[in-house]
Amino acid sequence: MNHQKAHPIRINQTSLRPSEEVARETYAGRISDETIEYIGILAQLELSSEEKEQAKSDMEQMLSYFDQMKELDTEGIEPMSHIFPVENVFRQDVVADGSAREEILTNAPREKNGCFQVPKTL
Repeated sequence: MNHQKAHPIRINQTSLRPSEEVARETYAGRISDETIEYIGILAQLELSSEEKEQAKSDMEQMLSYFDQMKELDTEGIEPMSHIFPVENVFRQDVVADGSAREEILTNAPREKNGCFQVPKTL
């Protein structure tokens, strides 16, 4: 296994800070060969040069899509984490009769002193 020293991803950090000036910048063209190499190390992949070029192209395409999304007018649109409204559904915590020991033990292959009897294991 090829162990290489990890190094930071080389993306211009100013392009990742939200500001008016940055909003005019593009993300595309920011993926370096070193970044692809580093991602390969993190993912523990041994990529051929063709695979590295394909990965770089794919990531550039994704970042280009982000650039397109930045052009959208999102004024007045609330941020969301899911396309459907997600709500936790909790059931009521209802106290049930837990004293149906005889009924429960009818399913036991063997019973002793009101408990399940099981084979000894060592």
